[in-house]
Amino acid sequence: METRNAETAQWAQAPCTAFLDSHRVASGALRQVVSAVKQVVDADQKASVLIFDDATGATVEVDLRGSDDDVLKRLTPDTTGQEAPPGPGRPRLGVVAREVTLLPRHWDWLNRQPGGASVALRKLVEEARRTHKDRDLIRQSQEAAYRFLSVMAGDRPGFEEAARALFTGDEKQFNTMILTWPADIQEYARRLADVALHGPPGGGAA
Repeated sequence: METRNAETAQWAQAPCTAFLDSHRVASGALRQVVSAVKQVVDADQKASVLIFDDATGATVEVDLRGSDDDVLKRLTPDTTGQEAPPGPGRPRLGVVAREVTLLPRHWDWLNRQPGGASVALRKLVEEARRTHKDRDLIRQSQEAAYRFLSVMAGDRPGFEEAARALFTGDEKQFNTMILTWPADIQEYARRLADVALHGPPGGGAA
């Protein structure tokens, strides 16, 4: 329960941005954005408001029924997988058990490594994270921007060209293709695409 409460508190502080049609109406921590969105929707039940996660560009589903406190209490992170239930033996200490499928030769190699398969896998993952960090950041930026663009600009002129420019890192073409779009959509799209178009801070495009 303490872990879930901590996750919920952290999720409530996640940076997000809300749009009413093509206009940005709120930006900041999720709980603040949700409060602002609720005011908009309470004033106009027909208002079409979307909330986007600034980290992923994905839409955030929020149940706005009830009081402000009711809404905020329901803010929980969207889990994408179920953790294995705790079993007997040592506490997990933050380690999550998941199934991994490998060929026999892969298991043979892993089992011969110092510390066994689990230790070897963790080392390989950490090494890959360090090696491909910049490339992963660029990919995440591309995906976040594309998610937002698909929702807010999928039917706008220049969308396909802007998407291609996003994935090829062509900033000039990207800016040209979104130039006629509403200013708030342009600004947020550039914000999400910043790393994809300019490379990670302190690094170069991969």
